[in-house]
Amino acid sequence: MSVRAILPGATVGVLGSGQLGRMFAIAARRMGYRVHTFSPDRNSPTGQLADREIVAAYEDLDAVRAFAREVDVVTFEFENVAHAATLAAAEHAPVRPDGLVLHTTQHRLREKSFLTRVGVPVARHRAIDSLATLRAAVAELGTPAVLKTAGWGYDGKGQVRIAAPEQCEAAWQSLGGAEAVLEAFVDFAGEVSMVVARGSDGTVVDWGLIANEHRDHILDVSTAPAEVAPATLAQARDIARTIVEALELVGVLCVEFFALHDGSLLVNELAPRPHNSGHLTFDAAITSQFEQQLRAVCGLPLGSTALVRPAAMANLLGDLWQHGEPDWAAALRADTVKLHLYGKGDPRPGRKMGHLTALGDGAAQARATVLQARAALQRRD
Repeated sequence: MSVRAILPGATVGVLGSGQLGRMFAIAARRMGYRVHTFSPDRNSPTGQLADREIVAAYEDLDAVRAFAREVDVVTFEFENVAHAATLAAAEHAPVRPDGLVLHTTQHRLREKSFLTRVGVPVARHRAIDSLATLRAAVAELGTPAVLKTAGWGYDGKGQVRIAAPEQCEAAWQSLGGAEAVLEAFVDFAGEVSMVVARGSDGTVVDWGLIANEHRDHILDVSTAPAEVAPATLAQARDIARTIVEALELVGVLCVEFFALHDGSLLVNELAPRPHNSGHLTFDAAITSQFEQQLRAVCGLPLGSTALVRPAAMANLLGDLWQHGEPDWAAALRADTVKLHLYGKGDPRPGRKMGHLTALGDGAAQARATVLQARAALQRRD
């Protein structure tokens, strides 16, 4: 059932204040909405563009309630927000996606249990709560395997590879004895993702499959459309629809997949908000993932997800600043390249500072262009 539309001129509240919220704020302000952001950070990427930046801890539920009283709807751009915060916000404004979606997807065990329950294929895994259960699971699943904390992990944080059984104790200690998941090794051909949106009326749309390349567990390059067989694309769409309908999601969600050598897919992780791999939609699609999030949470009709042209995105990490300010003009000499910087002041190694998007006549051309543009950023005095 559709809900009453929240129209331009209203105020949208965002839990979280990073680059995803920043690009959401750009889309929202372009459509005439006001934006309030809530996070522990001051002068944040989202806060620099928001109408109001509320600085408080997510655990400060009275502050969350005060924030929600001043907005017409609440969404989030960061899933490491306590479920209690979404419940507090929901006392005063609708929260979309619902806080239960966040509760499910921010915890790997709950997420995998949900996916298994709805019949979605995932890697073999076991719940781990002690060194003894880890050793037993490694004996059952074999090595190599990956041990991941059950909660609060992203960009490769909170996980360790186990190459042999004798590494169990060191791996368990490295995670501090936290509740964890052991995942069996997956011999995959590549990694792909699908960003999918579901409106309040049940309409489901997606941007197709996006091919992803990682470096040091951090997304490096994304290319769209991914070169996959029609059957693989159809399977991805069936899985994505199953997930968002089972969650009764209203908003945007990314499904990250392992693509196996036979063309089939396993779900790796879910992210119930716009995703790094979907940044290229900002420049390449009729409706970006950020505008679509706004449309969905405000009860508006969803927009077309068609790509205007094939595209590729390359992340810009703080490492690029190690020899001084990057040469932005050199990167922009290719006239199909777009620069996005997130307003972060401290370019630490591994920190996402921005990205480049390139359009092309084909996905391979776009990828080559964006990589050439990023290479040109490095000063050579």
